[in-house]
Amino acid sequence: MDFLTNLIPSFGNFAFTLVFFVIALSVIVAIHEYGHYIVGRWSGIHADVFSIGFGKVLYSRTDKRGTVWQIAALPFGGYVKFKGDANAASMPVAEDGQVAFARDTMLGAPLWARSATVAAGPVFNFILSFFVFAGVLLFQGQPMTPLTVSEIPGFPDEITQELQVGDRVLRVEGVAINYPDGFGAAVADLPSQPSVSYDIERDGDRLTVQGPQPQPALVQSITPRSAADDAGLRINDVIVRMNDTPIYQFGDMVDVVEAVGGAPIEIEVWRDGETFVDTLTPRLVALPQPDGSMRDEPKLGIGNGGLFFEPATTDVGVFEAARLAVQQVWFIIVQSLNGLKQMIIGNINTCNLSGPVGIAETSGSMAAQGTLSFISFIAVLSTAVGLLNLFPIPILDGGHLVFHAYEAVTGKMPSDNALRIFMAAGLAIIGTLMLFAIGNDLLFCP
Repeated sequence: MDFLTNLIPSFGNFAFTLVFFVIALSVIVAIHEYGHYIVGRWSGIHADVFSIGFGKVLYSRTDKRGTVWQIAALPFGGYVKFKGDANAASMPVAEDGQVAFARDTMLGAPLWARSATVAAGPVFNFILSFFVFAGVLLFQGQPMTPLTVSEIPGFPDEITQELQVGDRVLRVEGVAINYPDGFGAAVADLPSQPSVSYDIERDGDRLTVQGPQPQPALVQSITPRSAADDAGLRINDVIVRMNDTPIYQFGDMVDVVEAVGGAPIEIEVWRDGETFVDTLTPRLVALPQPDGSMRDEPKLGIGNGGLFFEPATTDVGVFEAARLAVQQVWFIIVQSLNGLKQMIIGNINTCNLSGPVGIAETSGSMAAQGTLSFISFIAVLSTAVGLLNLFPIPILDGGHLVFHAYEAVTGKMPSDNALRIFMAAGLAIIGTLMLFAIGNDLLFCP
């Protein structure tokens, strides 16, 4: 049993959600702000304060460089205050009527140093995601060839299950299995029935045994804030019936959901030898289309990882893990930008934009699904935070970089009055987006 899931009975759902939201946010903020701090230090810019949280200081210490490291009472963010800044937005502080432009201040440092310091926050978010994704790949490994059974969940009695740990799977219903490449196409045309035949190798002998569908209606992941999540479905639940239709494979579930659209579906669920009935209403989810667009489609939020059993794994090389981690970070960036574009042009609804409440609920849900799920969620969120901070909105890092680009072209900084106007406008934009997202979380898209 995963240690995070063991914590759920010890906390109320709200407390559990809040704790892991704070953990996720604190890790991401700490890495982001440390990026600003360390690159600023390397660039000769002194940091007065490094703070995790806002408000009343709970703990602080001053290091040998004179930087105050502190933890504050409100753990929903953080900042680095550099020398010469009046606030975390790097507005200049006046000293005897004069702005401090010493070399070790943010405003007195060369343009390259200021730009590098500003960009470092989002870059460190991407680096965090990269190391998490690579670390998960190195920890989990990749499936062995041929496909070898490592762990098998339980199934209802009507499903014949004769596979054993250590079996090497060669064919399913006579179709050769090459996992993961080509796996989906190989099993797409299997008959919808409780069990299918597996050609296996066991202890050097070739055998044919019966087992569940390779992709049965097994709950292997649950999308946070989905119908399945709200209904309390759990990992390794088996869906046996939907609207009086027997369900044997994951594709059967997809067919039923597509047929009813957004109408409620009565489902029968098998869990640890017992069954129960519940009603779930599909929710619209933005999904990428072959032409690069996105479209809202009804989904229950039940995920299927491709196989009903855990495959035995072999080690992944460091370079392969690094390559796949870069691909994953890039995929999140591209899909995030594409999703924003599709919302703007109206292809998908704005319920796909979540605020702090939705992110908090997602944090708790992912923690409930296990340690690796929660750590992977932190990596995904870190990439999203890094990308958001690069948007060219005043007050965000991207807005500061726009000011630096202006300075590089014109040879002078924007005026103080212009900076104040832009900062106020940026604050208004961020505040409006935050209120809209919270409205989605609480009122429009609960």
